[in-house]
Amino acid sequence: MPHALSTPNRLRLMKITGRDGVLASQHLLEAIDEGVITGGGYTIPPQNVQPASLDLRLGETAYRVQCSFLPGAHQVERKLKDLIIDEFDLHKEGIVLEPMRPYLIPLKERLELPEYISARANPKSSTGRLDVFTRVITDGSYQFDDIRAGYVGGLYLEVVPLSFPIRVKEGLALNQLRLSVGQPTMRDEEIQAIHQETPILFTGDGVPFSKEDLPLDNGLFLSLDLQGGRSRRVGYRARDTAPLLDMTKTSREDPDRYWEPVNSEGDHIILKQERFYLLMSNEAVAIPPGIASEMTAYDPTNGELRTHYAGFFDPGFGYDQAETFHGSKAALEVRAHDVSFMIDHGQRVCKLTFEKMLEPPLMLYGYSGRSSYQQQLGPLGKHFSQPAAVPTAPEAAIVPAVRDENQLELPIDAD
Repeated sequence: MPHALSTPNRLRLMKITGRDGVLASQHLLEAIDEGVITGGGYTIPPQNVQPASLDLRLGETAYRVQCSFLPGAHQVERKLKDLIIDEFDLHKEGIVLEPMRPYLIPLKERLELPEYISARANPKSSTGRLDVFTRVITDGSYQFDDIRAGYVGGLYLEVVPLSFPIRVKEGLALNQLRLSVGQPTMRDEEIQAIHQETPILFTGDGVPFSKEDLPLDNGLFLSLDLQGGRSRRVGYRARDTAPLLDMTKTSREDPDRYWEPVNSEGDHIILKQERFYLLMSNEAVAIPPGIASEMTAYDPTNGELRTHYAGFFDPGFGYDQAETFHGSKAALEVRAHDVSFMIDHGQRVCKLTFEKMLEPPLMLYGYSGRSSYQQQLGPLGKHFSQPAAVPTAPEAAIVPAVRDENQLELPIDAD
């Protein structure tokens, strides 16, 4: 049963009751300290705490399963036992996950959510860019990734590599968790007001969109850059056959072994059926400290097209209070289903929704300079060799308004 609100180890988090917003890094640290989030007998590394999310780690065992499933009214392990094909030990060197096969991996983290805190999971950006499909399931749930308020129990990650065989091991983080209270979703009018004060969306040339031109409709639309500048290169397509990709290593792989370059075909490209593409947004995005964002799935009524697999944008993505740069472009993971699909330069393909933060986080995305995708020049993930990024702004220029010298400053690598 969930802890009552009066339980002593919930006193600090009680201050957020009756409010609406996403828990910031300082709240996540409190949640860990108070046992709302535990490591199942393992310490949660401080570097796993991001500005508005927490990295979740793979546990000791992986199960290859017959098919994907939801537990419904049952516990996950009750349904899992009838679907197990094989069991693997994730210790030491880990294991290879084969493409197009579903695996279920219990995560190290467990939740004891108070009745006023809910959660949502999403793949990490580097996971999505490798075409690794992940989603979290919990006991007694009828849906993926959404975790009800008051949930007490374990977390299980479904993992399906779609393009490449991958190596994983215990402790590797493939996805993230975001906690919130109340109804933090922002209306278009609120987004517009923030944009007028602190621009959220820029053209590719770094010019803020005007109030009238801001593409809002229950969120902020993004389109594709299919011109590619002088090189005409607009992105990459996963090769039909590729070698093993070891996600447990930090070495940069030769992208030519895994990706084919995609060039503009005269302000458009044709997506081949069921092939995976990495493309870039035509616009640049900046997420200021007081809000968080999530990229939402493309509406299938506009074409059989999926435009993302990883969706969280933490506060600070593309943001620089010193204005030495203006936004970062978003990498889009795209796949056309059923039939090949032509998309044009500037065509809207996805949407960002926004949520209020309970408080600005005490660190922002890219604050330490370790984030791989701040001011990213291309869509390839951190596992591949690529052009060096432009240096980020000096630390002191980023979050002086929310820095607290008594708080722990954590290294950030939210990718």
